[in-house]
Amino acid sequence: QVHVVESGGGLVQAGGSLRLSCAASGRTSSMYYMGWFRQAPGKEREFVVVIRWSTGIINYTDSVKGRFTISRDNAKNTVYLQMNSLKPEDTALYYCAASTRLDYSSSYYYRREAYDYWGQGTQVTVSS
Repeated sequence: QVHVVESGGGLVQAGGSLRLSCAASGRTSSMYYMGWFRQAPGKEREFVVVIRWSTGIINYTDSVKGRFTISRDNAKNTVYLQMNSLKPEDTALYYCAASTRLDYSSSYYYRREAYDYWGQGTQVTVSS
């Protein structure tokens, strides 16, 4: 069992920055990937970014490339999502998720079903 907890959301003006954190606990040695997803009101949960825990290989969705940066602290079992140049369309509930599954296709981790454990989410609101 892996437990993940997000923090760091808030209200920010367009063009501003926020840093989200996701702390994992429990059987963290079973994690292969950690990802961030987001869900805006009335929309489906969408992939944002994923990081492979052991190698640090990262994949971002196109809409956040150049603005969001994911990083990890292996010692703390924590991933961070630095979000710069925020736009109103980034407003959503942001979820952290952990995957204990290993697949050869990186695109597999763009899908919700690739992840076994989810946090409760942290709200990010960007005002125009």
